[in-house]
Amino acid sequence: MHVLLVDDEKEFVTTLAERLSLRRFHVDFAIRALDALSLAEKNVYDLAILDMKMPGTSGLELKELLEKIQTDMKFIFLTGHGSEADYVAGSSESACYLVKPVNIDTLIAKMHEAVKP
Repeated sequence: MHVLLVDDEKEFVTTLAERLSLRRFHVDFAIRALDALSLAEKNVYDLAILDMKMPGTSGLELKELLEKIQTDMKFIFLTGHGSEADYVAGSSESACYLVKPVNIDTLIAKMHEAVKP
């Protein structure tokens, strides 16, 4: 599975990318929305894991931009604010929401669930 990971917290995103890579996921990461868009123009991703709140462009705004580049991409949102229930109303068939700090096994299960046909 090819995953795009976007979070403005550099230490968090690099650590999560490393943990997912150790579990045999192919992971690219970015700390800015513009970098994520550039990566999406060059690579095909099955899934994007996006931080909800980032400076400049929110995770939801970034999702809309990424969908214009790759229409089949699925999404998981991570947030350090609120609870998963706060985001259920905004969820869709192609997205789910998890609260940070996220359990790696829970995240991986949601990743597999998101991309299954």
